[in-house]
Amino acid sequence: MSPLPLSWAITRPRPAVDAVLATGPAQVSATFNEHLQTAFAAMTVVGPDENLWSTGEPRVDGAVISIDVMPLGPAGTYTVNYRVTSADGHVVSGSWPFHLTTAGTGHSGPPAAAAADKPEGIPVWPFLAAAAVLAAGGVWWALRRRANGR
Repeated sequence: MSPLPLSWAITRPRPAVDAVLATGPAQVSATFNEHLQTAFAAMTVVGPDENLWSTGEPRVDGAVISIDVMPLGPAGTYTVNYRVTSADGHVVSGSWPFHLTTAGTGHSGPPAAAAADKPEGIPVWPFLAAAAVLAAGGVWWALRRRANGR
């Protein structure tokens, strides 16, 4: 991966970095100074309890990525995590915190670690199994051909 241009950055995180809030936001977003690709965008909100508080899929609109947030629960530090790809193909990831001062009544989603462990995309094992079968067939064919004197 090539280094990011020095100008590639978040210009407006919402809520702001280290914002102190009495109530949770309905969504979080990050505005970048370049347009983003919609493929492979990821964004989550993880609470002080290490559970997910974001819901749904992230949305990309031009230079903005956003995701909805469930009503928050425990007071403390929440972390917004993101991974985006710029229009020219640079992948960047990062995070920023915000702080909830008054506990809400919301109920969290699953543990953040469980969501991170969830496999994404097409499984690789069928391709490996097919490659092994083809290799074994090639070896069998070569040995059989040698045994027949060809």
